[in-house]
Amino acid sequence: MDTTGTYDEALTRLHTTGPERLGRLTNHAPMAVEALAARGQAPAVHRWLDVYAAKLEEFPSAHARVTDANWTEALGDPRRAADWIAHFERLLSERAWRDVLAQWWPRLLPGMYGGSTHPVIRVGHAVRGLLEDDGSAPRLTELAHGLGYWAARHHLAPDAVPLPGAVSAAAALDSVPPLRVRDGGFPDRLARVTHLPAWAVAPGSPEEARAKLAELVRAAVRRYATHGHGEETMLVHASTAPNAVLRTLPALPRALWVPSLHAAWTASAAVTAMYAPDEPIAYRSRGAASLSPDEVFERAAAHGDEHVVKFADTALDVGGEQALSSALYAVEISEPLKAAP
Repeated sequence: MDTTGTYDEALTRLHTTGPERLGRLTNHAPMAVEALAARGQAPAVHRWLDVYAAKLEEFPSAHARVTDANWTEALGDPRRAADWIAHFERLLSERAWRDVLAQWWPRLLPGMYGGSTHPVIRVGHAVRGLLEDDGSAPRLTELAHGLGYWAARHHLAPDAVPLPGAVSAAAALDSVPPLRVRDGGFPDRLARVTHLPAWAVAPGSPEEARAKLAELVRAAVRRYATHGHGEETMLVHASTAPNAVLRTLPALPRALWVPSLHAAWTASAAVTAMYAPDEPIAYRSRGAASLSPDEVFERAAAHGDEHVVKFADTALDVGGEQALSSALYAVEISEPLKAAP
């Protein structure tokens, strides 16, 4: 993790901006700058933000205060984003951040599918930053922004009919039935996900749940090398969403690890159903064997697309040639970040 203060400076700069733009598109900057700082690219953070700034909007106006008495009414109301963020800022000023997270994680977890899973991904990046330095005020504020965005975009997945499962996460993802109708945005497609393999069933212990979650992230990252062309941007969430959950587990009570696995599997499998291609391509290394993980991430950082940066960050967590090949494939098929004309 960057120790120069660049990450905290970037967060301070970003907390005057809202979690979304155009009423539906996510502000990825807090997640991307955390990944850049964590992977040794702190000198690039502010330059990257200067380019990304055209995608930022001002912080939204308050609507009505969220309280302990009315929070259930405000859950899932995107108009209340500022109210939710203020609520979590108050909670985090009064209590330890791990206690706030432990209380709200089970409340928010069933709705991790809102905002195309970006809210939980933002929380995962915020938690990694706090695990590195939990005395940082900007990092505590970032957790408030992430949790507030999650609460405002809280959205349940449909109750999918369980299909026969598979032993491995890779085989389970391969057995996910693709949607027959693939038009519309994320919420429209999610509503059509009615059948999913029953893979993450009854792990025997929290430790087993964590191991299976790591297996899922590994399988989803590797799968991108042969399936990412189905939708180069949206398919990264099949791995970055469960990886955000995996990164958060060390800060959570162990009793929450099993339900976290179930929610993460639903997210990964649903994204796979919604965006996977009709046919995979043959696996190619793309030179990954001759590159170090740092070199691969440098290519992602130079490319600049926010999803590519975050996906490469997750691929480095997984490690190995095929994961690095997936990151290089994302660089190859995604549109680079460009400065506004």
